[in-house]
Amino acid sequence: MSETYSQPDRYKTSAERFARACEVIPGGVNSTARAVWSGWDPHPLFIDHGEGAHVIDADGNRYIDYLLGLGPMILGHRPPRVTQAVVDAIQTRGTVFALPHEDETTLAHKIIAGIPSVEQVRLCNTGTEAVIYALRLARTFTGRQKVIRFEGMYHGFSDGVYWSKHPNIDKAGPDRAPIPVPQGPGMPKGIDQNLIILPWNDLDILRETLEREGDNIAGVLTEPVMANTGCILPLPGYLEGMRELCDKHGCVLVFDEVITGFRISLAGAQGKLGIKPDLSIFAKGLGGGFPVAALGGRKDIMDLVSRGVVSMAGTYSANVIAVAAANAALDQLSEPGMYEGLYERCDQLMDGLRKIFRDTNLPAHVVGMGPILQVWFSDSAIHNYRDAARHCDHAMFRKWWEGNLNRGVMFHPGAYENLFVSFAHSKDDIDQTLAVAKDVVREMVNS
Repeated sequence: MSETYSQPDRYKTSAERFARACEVIPGGVNSTARAVWSGWDPHPLFIDHGEGAHVIDADGNRYIDYLLGLGPMILGHRPPRVTQAVVDAIQTRGTVFALPHEDETTLAHKIIAGIPSVEQVRLCNTGTEAVIYALRLARTFTGRQKVIRFEGMYHGFSDGVYWSKHPNIDKAGPDRAPIPVPQGPGMPKGIDQNLIILPWNDLDILRETLEREGDNIAGVLTEPVMANTGCILPLPGYLEGMRELCDKHGCVLVFDEVITGFRISLAGAQGKLGIKPDLSIFAKGLGGGFPVAALGGRKDIMDLVSRGVVSMAGTYSANVIAVAAANAALDQLSEPGMYEGLYERCDQLMDGLRKIFRDTNLPAHVVGMGPILQVWFSDSAIHNYRDAARHCDHAMFRKWWEGNLNRGVMFHPGAYENLFVSFAHSKDDIDQTLAVAKDVVREMVNS
């Protein structure tokens, strides 16, 4: 442990519970993103319960929550309509049948209605599962093996893609030709032979790579907005050029919208940006806080599943709980004016933060698209992972994060994560957040 909280008594109960957890749970947590080495140093906070846009920790501290479970709580904590739909489904239907039920078809129609690129859709349990299946489909459909993915992105923890998330750039090859770096040990040998790692936001490098190896490349896998190294927006024309290059070389374009799907808009980031991928992956925004994922896209590609050529299996896939939650969430998200109101509050937050930093001359950039944003403490603009690795001031971000935490505003302590705004956040929540931010920045400037 390298850090200490500046107000340790405020988090005393969490510290005690973490010590007990470490005795029986490796690292004291059940996901790396909650671990000490992911920024929750010297210990993560233990949460007692959530209410709308707020969470209350084990010490009774209340926070305006921009962590939102790392994204799934798009409607806030315990959204009444989703919660009631799940309770009703369990009480009147059951949970798992390993046979289809009509609500699955209803949900599929809603997803297809919301996402213009999706002609057919299959449900999964997690984004990781959906990525695995998407790449199997891309390889089968094209008869090719290699996949392009981008440095700094995360597409789940499967062996095939758990590479070059946040590598040490001194060991990751040249800027224009990165080499695959495993996220950790235990990866089978040889997987990297089918991966091509590229810097994001550089269309010339993508074009050169496809001209050189297009006949070997099954697909290009990308987030439409880079959301696993903070928030990095695509440069103008980048995704449009990617779409054109994939068409030219017969590669399947796969959008990982686990984070952006149903968050940026009902049609995801692809709808907001006007790009139609061949396959799309959705998860966090789909279930209103319940675990569910989906893979959808072109009918001719999904037909490989219809014909049994590519198997998509899962005992818990399309279970009654997940389907009920997703149906209720999409009903609410589809209501007129929902996203317009959300974007008004998001713009209020981002514009307010920009003014605070501008007025104090702190080297900070507020980057976001609607309900996903991050503050980069950097002298330079951030356009890809290596920009972030070279220029992001993590020590400054720690001061920013803890200053907010001590005053009742929560988000992830890692600069490579994001702040999420939910539909439950009110104008008053945003006003309070900006008041806290102004106080924290004043403290940072004077320290």
